[in-house]
Amino acid sequence: MSVSVDTPQSFRVLDDGRDLSVPVDVRDGRILIKPDDLKNELGWELKPEGLCKDEICVPVRDRAALLPDSGDSVDLEAFASALGRPLALEVDARIAALGVAASDRASQLATLEAPDFELPDLSGQLHRLSDHRGKKVLLIAYASW
Repeated sequence: MSVSVDTPQSFRVLDDGRDLSVPVDVRDGRILIKPDDLKNELGWELKPEGLCKDEICVPVRDRAALLPDSGDSVDLEAFASALGRPLALEVDARIAALGVAASDRASQLATLEAPDFELPDLSGQLHRLSDHRGKKVLLIAYASW
């Protein structure tokens, strides 16, 4: 059974540490984003040379998959694929999470620098990993499962 929704709905998109509410159309299980919303919410613009964000442009090999049907909206799955980013998608819950591209993860690993994070100690005081750069740090993690 194919479901088609003509009115835009709000869809939660997790991208690059941001929790965004993006207007989308859901057609036949596909999440379609208007080019203006792609630019305004996710920061990517579709240009003749490809998908562009700031000074970075990624060529799009399959433009027909990126712009299905009438070509007035961008397919979220094709968008993620064009950028080489994994996508976790749950249409019924109206949520999607864009992962980090493998090339970005590889360059981060090559630096051998851990990503920054902030956690509280037992007294509630917050500590950032970046506050200890250049020092030896021992992290202990525990999980009950």
